[in-house]
Amino acid sequence: MGEILSQSEIDALLSALSSGELSLEEKPEETKQKVKKYDFKRPNKFSKEHVKTLEMVHENFARIASNYLTANLRTSVQIKVISTEQLTYEEFIHSIPNPTILVTYFLEPFNGIFLFETGPQFVFQVIDILFGGEGKELIKVREFTEIEKNIIKKINIKLIESLKLAWEDIIDVEPRFDSLETNPVLNQFLAPNEPVELITMQVQINNNQSFINMCIPYISVEKYIDRLIIQYRTNVKTELDNSITKKLEKNIMNVEVNTHVELGKSLITVKDFLNLNVGDCIKLNTKISDSLNYYIENKLHYKVYPGSIGKKLGIQISNILDKDVEDDE
Repeated sequence: MGEILSQSEIDALLSALSSGELSLEEKPEETKQKVKKYDFKRPNKFSKEHVKTLEMVHENFARIASNYLTANLRTSVQIKVISTEQLTYEEFIHSIPNPTILVTYFLEPFNGIFLFETGPQFVFQVIDILFGGEGKELIKVREFTEIEKNIIKKINIKLIESLKLAWEDIIDVEPRFDSLETNPVLNQFLAPNEPVELITMQVQINNNQSFINMCIPYISVEKYIDRLIIQYRTNVKTELDNSITKKLEKNIMNVEVNTHVELGKSLITVKDFLNLNVGDCIKLNTKISDSLNYYIENKLHYKVYPGSIGKKLGIQISNILDKDVEDDE
């Protein structure tokens, strides 16, 4: 309840008003209600929780895909998610280059189709490395040959299969390849205004950057959209983590590499070389007590000492020279 004024206080206020010493405060204008614009052509179907889950899944995919490409290209490959954006299918189609490699695939039990786009920069760099090149920055604007499409198709199918492992914490999926197209405009699987979530990933190979995109239509995940909201978990799946580690170790063990130990070097004439016979001795530039150079794929990685393991020759690593290998591990 407000304070009650006495008659003398009321008279003093009235006299102050009449003399102009006191003015009535203007009534503040009512704040207008803020109206947020909503574009019905671009409805926000994916909530923040859905986007966060999809980002987490594709961060897992980026890590698995990095390991796969590193093992097959035999060079360092790093992939990371750099953006997630909700847009329409028409905007996605017009945002990617032409020509490009656009793969459509299914993720059972999800209904509908998914899209995986690998740009020309990524495709030509990977193919150049597979054909014996160094994978330097290549900018080409031309159609892909049938050989190039078949090679990148096999790689993309393997990358898509990695989604099974990336999604396993959310839902068990079974990837299935559908088709490959180089002209994105010809992919008319969805309505132009269909909302999609675009996950863009940056690929770094030999200090050269390129980009790949995952396009997830809302209509394809609508039936299981509630599964994309993750509850906080208190238990740690150690058994699952161990099985994943064993799978990765098994895949790495199958990678063949060429290695050799350099015993030393010697400078002789062509005449002496041609006259070499069994039992001849060649003086090297190393001592018995010196460590030897151990090469992997013609790159010096370790300092070693020679020895024997049972009846076989062996080496003992004394020093690691390649610091980049340690950082990658």
